[in-house]
Amino acid sequence: MTQNDIRHEIAHLAHAELFTQDLEGSLWFFTQLLGMRETARQGDSVYLRCYEDPYHHSLKLTPSDEGGLGKLGWRTTSRDALERRAAALDKSGLGAGYTKGDVGVGETFAFTSPDGHPMELVWDVEKYRAPDELRSKILTRTSKRPLQGLPPRRLDHVNIMASDVTEQKTLLEQTLGFQTRELVVDGSTEIGAWMSVNALGHELAIMKDATGARGRLHHLAFWYGIPQHNTDFAEIAREYDIRIEAGPDMHGVTQGAFLYVFEPGGNRIELFGNSGILQFEPDWETRVWDLQEFATGAGLAIGGTTMPPEFLLYGTPDVPAHAELAPSV
Repeated sequence: MTQNDIRHEIAHLAHAELFTQDLEGSLWFFTQLLGMRETARQGDSVYLRCYEDPYHHSLKLTPSDEGGLGKLGWRTTSRDALERRAAALDKSGLGAGYTKGDVGVGETFAFTSPDGHPMELVWDVEKYRAPDELRSKILTRTSKRPLQGLPPRRLDHVNIMASDVTEQKTLLEQTLGFQTRELVVDGSTEIGAWMSVNALGHELAIMKDATGARGRLHHLAFWYGIPQHNTDFAEIAREYDIRIEAGPDMHGVTQGAFLYVFEPGGNRIELFGNSGILQFEPDWETRVWDLQEFATGAGLAIGGTTMPPEFLLYGTPDVPAHAELAPSV
């Protein structure tokens, strides 16, 4: 298969699991402030969804001694596509075999990034069917907009931290067909990559972990589609003592309107206030930012927001050597 054919075998980011040090605090944040609805509980884990997410859940919260990424689920475009991508992952040495799946998720193929981030491919999923009282009059909306909090519409993207950005990027391009839309380089070293398998500007970002750690999460993002909602949620965050790290503002990279906050379980959450750049060109050429362009504001924050030092250093699980940079959440 050609690289272009491989691109169309992964459809989108379907679900993510977050480890949380404070399950009740995380539940309060996601259900009361972000208006996500609970769809199931199994063991110690709780399953949640945004009102336009298409499947049983998009977020799984699991208590843990440390925050971080439990698992990322990528839905393929067919069962055959899953099997082909699984074979490619096995050949690369990243595959971990088939699993029985989870609540609302059928059989999956487990794998890890070269840095050890847990991920899975899935085709068989339970599509969400709203009960009568939650059925929307808008036929393309899977459930009514919630009445509490300021609810985002869907899970949008994930940003992972890596000891070697190039290694992660190259293997995900070769095995899953991700297209690298934008890069940040420091001399000859790639320190950031924004990647996608569809029209979104990115569904996966990879940032170099300056601490030298491996397998950490930078942030998980949820989509509003309306920049004003980022400003509105910043007000809610101030009122309810949620730590705001940066924003509202807009990145030059991806042209995404951002607000970064920390949920009580210790994880960084981005609220994405617009669609960012949408890319329809089949032969898109990767845009490369040098570190100076990126750091002086054009890349990080067009509106002039100064990103704190923790933005490039803090991730979950936290690194004890840099505990002084950990946010107070």
